[in-house]
Amino acid sequence: MKKLKQFAKANYSVRMANSVLAKFPELTDKWQYDYGVVFKGFEYIYENTGNEEYFEYIKKNIDYFVQDDGSIKKYSPEEYNIDHINNGKAVLFLYRKTGEEKYRKAAQLLRSQLKTHPRTTEGGFWHKNIYPHQMWLDGIYMGSPFYAEYATLIGQDEAEDIFDDVAKQVILCAKNTKDPITGLHFHGWDESRQQKWANKITGCSPNFWGRAMGWFAMAIVDVLDFLPQDHQSRETILSIFKQLIDAILKYQDPETGVWYQVVNFIGRNGNYPEASASCMFAYALAKGIEKGYLDSSYIKALERAYEGIIYRFVEEDENGLLNLNGVCMVAGLGGNPYRDGSYEYYISEPIKTNDLKGIGAFLKASAWVERLFE
Repeated sequence: MKKLKQFAKANYSVRMANSVLAKFPELTDKWQYDYGVVFKGFEYIYENTGNEEYFEYIKKNIDYFVQDDGSIKKYSPEEYNIDHINNGKAVLFLYRKTGEEKYRKAAQLLRSQLKTHPRTTEGGFWHKNIYPHQMWLDGIYMGSPFYAEYATLIGQDEAEDIFDDVAKQVILCAKNTKDPITGLHFHGWDESRQQKWANKITGCSPNFWGRAMGWFAMAIVDVLDFLPQDHQSRETILSIFKQLIDAILKYQDPETGVWYQVVNFIGRNGNYPEASASCMFAYALAKGIEKGYLDSSYIKALERAYEGIIYRFVEEDENGLLNLNGVCMVAGLGGNPYRDGSYEYYISEPIKTNDLKGIGAFLKASAWVERLFE
């Protein structure tokens, strides 16, 4: 606890945010989900500090995309890509802060995608139209927290149905991806069992990718911000969250305190400690503790994780700015070239410094570690 408090007082969230301002002044290449992870981190740090520079960073970048009529540049709803919903969290934040009509209209546009987004027979959103019949853990983070917040802020007239749908997404994904032996969750699930990566009996992909479970853990703890206290599925979702955290803690590396790229193969040849998953789990732990979903016995694991992140992945450059090392650049299933979900596949993807998915997760984790000691 003492070490964690020292790290919290070191204000790594602000230091990393200032490094992002210097290194990534514009996030406008594409309407892509990793920008939204960074914006969410900035939102939390803005709330912690009141520094308007962080608010303006979100606004400037989102305003490049969101036009006065609420249309969104470089966004195509008909692609039916659940990843494209994630930046909507920043749109909702700006609507909450400014009340500007263009943000409300842009949020409604994103919500409209979900009205016709293809689904599994049980009602789970497909990950993408190009990945039919599939739910991936990542997709719950991309879509569900936005969807739930939308219901509280704009879609009050359909809120009851939306909350039920949000709960359904989490519960279906958990049910269909959970391994009964380890309690961990497989990266993806193919209802049709047609994909080469899919187990012909369960439909699951063959491995436990760290970041996929990180997305899922963050998704659940963020959905709980908006799901009503008296919702009939809230306790079920809290139970899914706690079971996931308990499962991943069994695979926290005893030496470094962080998590490996393929979570259950600590130290296996080619496997490596991976920053983004470690930051996502640290965020889920910190927020879970702060919100009371996890009791104080989890603080020790959070302290080990955050200390490991700082010592293993964070470095200061010659200008005093922070870098985040050790982030898997990307991983998926299927596609062209075909990704088979094997152990060899996951360890073959490039490892990057300052990948925004990792930076965003670090910002979120640091902001909530610091909130524990406000």
